[in-house]
Amino acid sequence: MPATPLRRRVTAGATASVAVTALLVLGPAPTASAAETHTTVSSAALGGVDYGTWRRDVAAVVAEARPYIEARSEDADEEKQAIVLDIDNSSLETDFHPFWELPTPAIPDVRTLVRDAHDRGVAVFFVTARPGIIYSLTDWNLKQAGYPVNGLYVRSLPDLFGQVSTYKTAKRAEIEAKGYTIIANIGNNTSDLVGGHAERTFKLPDYGGKLS
Repeated sequence: MPATPLRRRVTAGATASVAVTALLVLGPAPTASAAETHTTVSSAALGGVDYGTWRRDVAAVVAEARPYIEARSEDADEEKQAIVLDIDNSSLETDFHPFWELPTPAIPDVRTLVRDAHDRGVAVFFVTARPGIIYSLTDWNLKQAGYPVNGLYVRSLPDLFGQVSTYKTAKRAEIEAKGYTIIANIGNNTSDLVGGHAERTFKLPDYGGKLS
């Protein structure tokens, strides 16, 4: 039975929990080169999605987003502006990195875009379908990976039984209620982006649901 977007998002959070347990019980796994790691993970877990192709496709979306965000953030000092991002395969290389090796690295192009915006005065919020039980791990991972974090939203127990898109829309509305204008919303899944409460959306590749 094919995995649904909801199941994939729950699995991503559960995988991160397993990673903590494995690290504590077994210790770090033997290291491999970046090329070996990406080749192994992409071939085994993603059914042929190539890491290099994915990075190029991500870079193309970032290149589209950059001029808009740079132009829009010119008045960031006069307006409380924010960017909202999904995490798995939108900010972190989740499906291209072994779950037992922490921290999961950032997607370099996305991190550079986000840090540049933050330097211009734009706040950075992450809204993820990961469960609340791994809030601390996720916050630590994002910061270790080099992201500025002005806010992180994870799903509470009741949220786990609802639609991901409904939950994410509600969290963006909460950010707006704090006085922010969300100038860009970035994610790799439709559920990250629908529902409004953002001036522009930028969809990273998920290859028909092959990425969580």
